[in-house]
Amino acid sequence: MIRVTAHISIDEREIAESFVRASGPGGQNVNKLSTAVRLRFDVRGSPSLPDEVRSRLERLAGARLTRDGVLVITAQRHRTQARNRADARDRLIDLIRRAAVPPVKRRPTTPTAASRARRIEGKKRRAGVKRLRRAKSELE
Repeated sequence: MIRVTAHISIDEREIAESFVRASGPGGQNVNKLSTAVRLRFDVRGSPSLPDEVRSRLERLAGARLTRDGVLVITAQRHRTQARNRADARDRLIDLIRRAAVPPVKRRPTTPTAASRARRIEGKKRRAGVKRLRRAKSELE
C-alpha cells in the first residue's frame, strides 16, 4: 500500500508501469536501455479514491488523463530506471495530495471608499488629458 494522506492509501496493484526508451542526451545508453517510466493509474476505476477527490484529480490531470479516465505520467528526468520510477510515483502522489485538499471558497469583498475615490479621480484625470488632445472644431 502506498500512503498518500492520512485517509487515502493506494494499492500498488492499481498502478501499472511500463519502461520505454528515454529521449534526449545520454550517449550510447539512450539507445540501449529503457530507462523512462510510463506510469498508468486508473482514476475512474480506483476504489481507493473518494468521489470528490476523484473529480478534482481529473480536473488537475488535464491532458495527462485519457478518455477512459486513466492518468498517464511519463518520467525520464533521470538516467536510471529506479530513479525515474520513484519520480513518477512521487508525481502521482503529489497530484493526489493536491486533489485531496478542497479549494478554499472565495469570500466576496467590496472595494473601500478610498479605492473607489482613487479610481474615479484617475478616470477624471485621464478624461482631462484626452479633452486637451481634441481639435478646436470638435469642442464647438
